[in-house]
Amino acid sequence: MSSLKLTDVHKSYGKLEVIKGVDLEIQSKEFVVFVGPSGCGKSTLLRMIAGLEHITSGDLEIGGVRMNDVDPSKRGIAMVFQSYALYPHMTVRENMGFALRFAGVAKDQIAKQVNEAARILALEPLLDRLPKELSGGQRQRVAIGRAIVRNPQVFLFDEPLSNLDAELRVHMRIEIARLHKELQTTIIYVTHDQVEAMTLADTIVVLRDGIIEQVGKPLDLYDNPANLFVAGFIGSPKMNFMAGVVTASGHGGVTVELTNQGKAHVVLPLSGPAPAVGAAVTVGVRPEHFGLAGSGGPEITVAIDVAEHLGSTSYIYANTKSGEQIIIEREESRHELGHESITVAIDPAKTFLFSAAGERLR
Repeated sequence: MSSLKLTDVHKSYGKLEVIKGVDLEIQSKEFVVFVGPSGCGKSTLLRMIAGLEHITSGDLEIGGVRMNDVDPSKRGIAMVFQSYALYPHMTVRENMGFALRFAGVAKDQIAKQVNEAARILALEPLLDRLPKELSGGQRQRVAIGRAIVRNPQVFLFDEPLSNLDAELRVHMRIEIARLHKELQTTIIYVTHDQVEAMTLADTIVVLRDGIIEQVGKPLDLYDNPANLFVAGFIGSPKMNFMAGVVTASGHGGVTVELTNQGKAHVVLPLSGPAPAVGAAVTVGVRPEHFGLAGSGGPEITVAIDVAEHLGSTSYIYANTKSGEQIIIEREESRHELGHESITVAIDPAKTFLFSAAGERLR
């Protein structure tokens, strides 16, 4: 399997620049997920790696070899698309072996590689069926099998689960994770679903507007987001953000008044430079980091709007008087859920602080 490197990669369509200088190194056998909102450039970047889009400037290397002008068929990659793109008149066996047959591989070798891919994907009982006789999940496994038989250096997945229902998406996530573990291959996977990114990736690349916002392991991004965008995008439900203003600033920390939360004050430790008194900031708290009233830390009271009960966990969607929405996670304790309002405590040790420009203050 091969490593992959992107150096100052740009992509423009006329005067419209959609990829704005991407630098990224992907190690051999790594599972990397490109994640971001629609229009951030993640699929365009994947198609540039595949050779389906021309690189305007910059360099792409696979296995240490520059690939900018190499034909897609010779890059050692295999791509699985959002649509299954199976030939309706061919059986599963024929669909999986078509690329090998087109390349002139011997019939016995094709049979061997198709049978091995079918074993890995549990498709052996389905080899003689037509695509119309398969479920959505089975068709996606065939599409993955068609990529496996080519024995590529790098697998590219472009939102492969978006056409499946919720239950099948969970099942296929497990299948793809197991596939990576068995094949020990390099995988680049594109999705807008941050839950897929968190559960599948060794490394997540968060993209916005054609640039990389942050690269890191899933829990590193969750625990230490670099900026307001990453903090809000990684995590489900999303992080809560509350407007604040610095009322005291000194060595080792600041005091922030939550301007829309009844003038509550939070004292936050900082190891780096502190913002000046009067500076506008944003305080971030994840839903699971709100404590019960009386558990210590500053308290805020919010009006309950909706409560979602998911068994052992409930999510409370509440609003402040100023209209800011707050999401609060509760496990086991549900006594507040019949009330019109709830008071919760903020733990400063688990609170994030961001500048007016959206940069993380640490």
